[in-house]
Amino acid sequence: MSDQNNIKQIVDKEQLVDYIASGCKVKEDWRIGTEHEKFAFDLQTLKPLPYSGEVGQADIKSLLEGLVAYGWKPVLENGLPIALSLPDRSSITLEPGGQVELSGAPLETVHQTCQEVTSHIGQVKEVAEKIGAGFVGLGYQPKWSLEDTEWMPKGRYKIMRDYMPSRGTLGHHMMLATCTVQVNLDFSSEYHMVQMFRAALALQPLATALWANSPFKDGQKNDFLSYRSHIWTDTDPDRCGVMPFVFEDNFGFESYVDYMLDVPMYFVYRDGQYIDTSGQSFRDFMAGRLPALPGEKPSIKDWEDHLTTAFPEVRLKKFIEMRGADGGPSKNLCALPAFWVGLLYDNKALAEVTTLIADWSFEEVSGLRDQVPTMALKTPFRDGNLQDLAKDILKISKQGLVNRAKIDESGRDETTFLKPLQLIAETGITPAEEMLMRFDQDWGGRVDPVYTEYAY
Repeated sequence: MSDQNNIKQIVDKEQLVDYIASGCKVKEDWRIGTEHEKFAFDLQTLKPLPYSGEVGQADIKSLLEGLVAYGWKPVLENGLPIALSLPDRSSITLEPGGQVELSGAPLETVHQTCQEVTSHIGQVKEVAEKIGAGFVGLGYQPKWSLEDTEWMPKGRYKIMRDYMPSRGTLGHHMMLATCTVQVNLDFSSEYHMVQMFRAALALQPLATALWANSPFKDGQKNDFLSYRSHIWTDTDPDRCGVMPFVFEDNFGFESYVDYMLDVPMYFVYRDGQYIDTSGQSFRDFMAGRLPALPGEKPSIKDWEDHLTTAFPEVRLKKFIEMRGADGGPSKNLCALPAFWVGLLYDNKALAEVTTLIADWSFEEVSGLRDQVPTMALKTPFRDGNLQDLAKDILKISKQGLVNRAKIDESGRDETTFLKPLQLIAETGITPAEEMLMRFDQDWGGRVDPVYTEYAY
């Protein structure tokens, strides 16, 4: 029997609630975790990198092997490197279509997380130059079709690949052709989590608008500003979208656990292999009635894995994940943690946001989420639009960062990272709209210049 199966079994829901509640931390221990994905491409053909190419061809496997020289430790699956890790809890992982993700270490300041992003991009660029590859940050693959993209050799992706078409039409697009940036933040108590979660979910459409950066598909305009965000609307209704119960009075750890227990499973990991449990119930698993593993009950590690298989706009684990932004240039990667830290890690800022959204309904937030992929900051909202809201929210975020007073060696506080967003809010021009103007004017209706002018 494996070590994992020796872990104490889950026998009741209270254990699942306690697992999430164990994430509560005193303010001194709050950290910032930033994750971002990017497209790796062949400099000669501009095509997505295969996992393992022919001799002399740039590929993902060579990229991972090249990064070992920087101290990264390979993570193997069936003998193949599929990720890298460091002792500081940071990792480099692969999305299904070979998108390269940095999952950053838990850090104290936005200065540190931006330094981490900058260092990582420097490393991957050095290795990429040696093998003839490049990287670009957008929300959706601008040129190549799904057929041009190779699936990475990870067991969980095969299970998701087979199951997703039964739940929506765009699941494979999400897996193979999207990139995002997200930030993970801590909470001090259940009450604090509720405040943070509601604020994050209410403002997620605004974040999607500010970071909108996926206007192309198959080399042409796709009629969206955030096509990545649109894709999630037809991926899997069981595990995506805005959750109405978050706005109810009794929202807390237990109600999120109930939500997750109703999310169908994807897999169980046993002895280095992924067992297909797609569509089956974690409640049945707890009762020993899981069809794929009859008589067996889950461990906390199984619950931890299951929590990763829901994809709402904001997600709860032992921390809160804000997940609604398109991938983009490095300045936008550093702006995301600054935006959310300013709003959620300062008590006065969070109180101001809580008051601001107090009368927002689920229907209103859901309506914003549906319109933002096409309209971004021009989305109507009450007496104005999201551009108006952006200016107000950025003022709150900025003051929150001022209150934190985290100063770097140059004497700058964390507000410096909001500058790209302030420009977007003032002009109303999102990254997607900037690229569309270039497409129509400078690029002559071609997307290929994205791979040079927007490359890292």
